[in-house]
Amino acid sequence: MASALPERAVSSAQLQEQITQACGLALPARMLERVTGIGSRRVAADDEYASTLAVRAARTALERAGLVPGDVDLLVYASATRDIAEPATAHIVQDELGSRAHALDVTNACNSFVNGIDVARAMILAGRAHRVLVVTGETPNRAVRHAPSTPEQLRDGFAGYTFGDAGAAVVLEAVQRGGILDVDTETHSEHWSVGGIFGGGSRYPRGDEHTYFHGSGSELREVFEKIGTSVLDRVRVRTGMEWDDFRHILVHQVTGPYLDRFVELTGVPRDRLVVTVPELGNTASASLGVQLDRVHGGLCAGDRVLFVGLGGGVSIMTMVWEKA
Repeated sequence: MASALPERAVSSAQLQEQITQACGLALPARMLERVTGIGSRRVAADDEYASTLAVRAARTALERAGLVPGDVDLLVYASATRDIAEPATAHIVQDELGSRAHALDVTNACNSFVNGIDVARAMILAGRAHRVLVVTGETPNRAVRHAPSTPEQLRDGFAGYTFGDAGAAVVLEAVQRGGILDVDTETHSEHWSVGGIFGGGSRYPRGDEHTYFHGSGSELREVFEKIGTSVLDRVRVRTGMEWDDFRHILVHQVTGPYLDRFVELTGVPRDRLVVTVPELGNTASASLGVQLDRVHGGLCAGDRVLFVGLGGGVSIMTMVWEKA
């Protein structure tokens, strides 16, 4: 397991000043930080791409596993961010690594990384792969409107001001005990239009306007609050595990208040969380990977971790993993 963060940190105060200068609005002092609970976020440099962060994390993960790129027979790039529309960004990552594995992309908004892990697991169980490298590189800041010209543009893109850039990688292979014990998903696709980046596809193939993130953060939150707890109830009933049975509970983190609301609704003990959003913001699909990297070295055999993924679309995903 490994993660990668850009060196440059941008505070919410700096970002708010940039926005204020662009739109000419007198925003309340520290409004951005107070509303989101985010003090800073990492921002990729101009010569860093989504693949750059993915490759950086991949190299570290392989080194920690005592492997070289040639030891991998499947490479899954699983991210909401791609370098280009075509071909798959997995090929760019593979070219940088120098591996020759079967390479493909998996994308499902902020659930992409955990979806990629699930795909890797399925391929291993099917005998199609023996060792899989799953990587993500997220640079959602490239889709943020940092210079809104009207109050409407500011409001429409406000959810994007929570974003931070990051990468993560994990190596998967079969184990005799432990490993991934349970996976569950719930999807409500009727909410696909609530938020996203709509450019680059056949609906909006061109036009700079469609390359910016837009959406209603409050509407997404309402959807997750309505459907999210049922998935967590199911995993507890199905596995017979309670919150105290997990060493850590990793949940996708959008804002500070959203995380507070998650704790309130679910009853998850706060001391089981790995809180990253105040210093890193919403790192999209890399969020769970960054959290796992921060605690992975301290885990002992038999420790269990619950992953809770939330993604636009809308999808919710849980995964129970036990360290072998």
